[in-house]
Amino acid sequence: MTAALAPTAVLDAAVWRARHRAHEERVDAWLTPHLARRRRGEKHPVEDFLFTYYSYRPAQLRRWHPGAGVVLRDADAADLGRDYRAGAAGVTLDTEGVRARRAESVAWIRALLSATAGRSAQFGCFGMHEWAMVYRQTQAEVRHNAWPLRLSPERTAAVVDERGVRCSHFDAYRFFTAPARPLNVLTPTRESQHALEQPGCLHANMDLYKWAYKLSPLVPSELVADAFDLAREIRTLDMRASPYDLAALGYPPVRVETAEGRAEYVTAQRGFAERAAALRARLLDALPE
Repeated sequence: MTAALAPTAVLDAAVWRARHRAHEERVDAWLTPHLARRRRGEKHPVEDFLFTYYSYRPAQLRRWHPGAGVVLRDADAADLGRDYRAGAAGVTLDTEGVRARRAESVAWIRALLSATAGRSAQFGCFGMHEWAMVYRQTQAEVRHNAWPLRLSPERTAAVVDERGVRCSHFDAYRFFTAPARPLNVLTPTRESQHALEQPGCLHANMDLYKWAYKLSPLVPSELVADAFDLAREIRTLDMRASPYDLAALGYPPVRVETAEGRAEYVTAQRGFAERAAALRARLLDALPE
């Protein structure tokens, strides 16, 4: 344990301040339009999702943390937060204290990430989870009812009946309509999450953002932002392949009700799985046993 808690890098003020600024500038490109829409009372089904579905607030995403084991020269511990301590070499995170306080959640996240990484990726769902969320609902009943469905409710339901549903992700499954749940080949629960989550799943890979921010400040904020960036791209595919017609927002559909659309979806899904695997490995590297 002592070796794992030893400082791994000492950053001069010019270096860490440049990282700090770069992080804020990167995040501001996502936050500024979201906050402007919020002030106007507008909702965006793609761009606002990560700010409304997940609990991390914009100010938290913007806040920079260097990660465990990094010493910052010429820094003020009070500027960085309650978990930072000043020492002879500079300011560093009280890694041991944070890990002790969060031991249970860190262990839970590590186990989930490790279990997911150890499985083969599955690519046979074709995005039907989003269709199961509107299955046998009217236009007025669907979650994003400000936006039309591409097909009629009857034809949308027929696609689900034809393709079936193969969703392994509990937090997607729990939004299925009641008639859609029996159609799924699995019955995911929170308790079975470690046993079912697999690395091809769009939502499991989107959730790397959640696990990254829940591990902050143990992981560097650049890693949290990388996970946000991936989740944002995944959400775009998720909604392009959904039953909603978002062409007016600049999102042409991935028509998973056709063979060509399913092939397009799987190609993108595989690319996201590869990128997610690298992020998952970075998170696990930050969580020594």
